Amino acid sequence: MTFSRRRLLGAGGGLAFTGALTAACGSDTGRGDGGGGKGGEVTLQQWYHQYGEAGTEQAVRRYAAAYRPAKVKVQWRPGDYDQQTAAALLTSSGPDVFEGSPTLDQIQGGQVADLTDLVAAVKDDFNPAVLAPKTYDGKIWGVPQVIDMQMLYYRKSLLADAHVQPPTSLDELIDAAGALTTKKVKGLFLGNDGGAGVLGGTPLYAAGLSLVTAGGQVGFDDPAAARTLGKFHHLYADKSLLLGAPADWSDPSAFVQGLTAMQWSGLWALPAVQKALGDDFGVLPFPADGAAGKPTVPVGAYGSAVNARGKHQADAKAYVKWLWVDRTDYQEDFALSYGFHIPARISLARKAAKLRQGAAADAVSYTTDHGYAQPLLWTPASQTSYQDALSRIIKDGADPGSELKAVVRTTAAELQRVRKKP
Repeated sequence: MTFSRRRLLGAGGGLAFTGALTAACGSDTGRGDGGGGKGGEVTLQQWYHQYGEAGTEQAVRRYAAAYRPAKVKVQWRPGDYDQQTAAALLTSSGPDVFEGSPTLDQIQGGQVADLTDLVAAVKDDFNPAVLAPKTYDGKIWGVPQVIDMQMLYYRKSLLADAHVQPPTSLDELIDAAGALTTKKVKGLFLGNDGGAGVLGGTPLYAAGLSLVTAGGQVGFDDPAAARTLGKFHHLYADKSLLLGAPADWSDPSAFVQGLTAMQWSGLWALPAVQKALGDDFGVLPFPADGAAGKPTVPVGAYGSAVNARGKHQADAKAYVKWLWVDRTDYQEDFALSYGFHIPARISLARKAAKLRQGAAADAVSYTTDHGYAQPLLWTPASQTSYQDALSRIIKDGADPGSELKAVVRTTAAELQRVRKKP
């Protein structure tokens, strides 16, 4: 199985650590020589998930080969990478350096190393939205590599023909979707499930709320949450949403083929949209809802982390600093030469030639000004409870207030549980 970096952003920006350990992990740790090189040279094992973007594997192997203080052996891991990594970190044979986003359990369990000192000098240059989920107890546990983000694509000519302005509020988005719907074209595409799978916490943030507050409390125990989420059933019920498209929200084909006037998708889709439509499109953040609302952009980012149980922890940290802090040329190359992504460093995103004009520049601006990432304290149990409730609200017209009360109880219990851990 191969997949691109867009997988980071399913369910509104979350990284998935679910499912059972796959056989792909097995006993093959990729260590080969047991971690030592010839003549005493240190050999570091570095794991990546198997990207679907051409050239990525060759690039990371090239970076590794350029590192002189140690030998770096890259493992390109197919299958359920997140579960492979989680299982490997429980043993003595895991990778020295691995791509991922350390979970709260891994941090509290002492499975990943503190990398605060590595990024101290440039901490303020990392996009804060993607650095936040890698920060716990004031320490940084992973160095962000690239940013993926979601945004709203709209067809300029279709909006102009319908005398519709690009929406700046959720109510305007709903009205625009209805006005743009014809016998041949739907107004909006949020995924084949009506948005239940991709929206995640985005509508809550657009209403001025959050999944988890900065103080570690439930961030949506507020009547505004029910009011906002209830609006999505209206979209679903009035048939202005495209459902049953040949490809789901992450693929721009429904948009470029004219099946929908507006589509929620990701930055990765922009090159294909530009190639098909030229300048006949624009992009927007998710629109604000209510007086306290604000435009919102979900972001996600894998990072580079170090195994705290590895035999060469100091060498692994030095390599991570070299690659993901010092080598800004490699960081820009990784983000923009294989697929289309934003560098995690603000300075690199601002100066990158491919991101300085048009919709790409807008995407960078939206990410900087309106980006949010799924909080570290948002556990899989909270996620499942919320996603199930959101699906019932959108598809079945379930009462948002009642549904969210149950999610608040689950989330509060989860937050209390994780706070009790050492």
